[in-house]
Amino acid sequence: MLRRTFWFTAGAAAGVWATTKVHRKLRQLTPESLAAQAANKAIDAGHKVREFAVDVRAGMLRREAELGEALGLEAPAGRALPAPRRLTAIEYTDRTEHTERPRTTHSSYNPYDRNEDH
Repeated sequence: MLRRTFWFTAGAAAGVWATTKVHRKLRQLTPESLAAQAANKAIDAGHKVREFAVDVRAGMLRREAELGEALGLEAPAGRALPAPRRLTAIEYTDRTEHTERPRTTHSSYNPYDRNEDH
């Protein structure tokens, strides 16, 4: 009799444990719970990306300082963008020697009209 009572109690405890686990897993798989989990993971990923960007920026500034020290350069006080460069490789021709056809609004000829033959 004691043996039957033991196995009955063990079976009931296993059933309660399994039922609890199944209900907990079903609650995790509801659409609301899945959306909340996805949002939490996205927030965590955003924090990790931000921490990585901060670490990269700090390392970059540290390395720039090391290179500037090694080359004997002084770092600029402000972090402004450099002035735009001028293009010197392209030679500009005088456009007055080329005459263009006068453009009128009602002309039948338009060199930019791609649909004139269609």
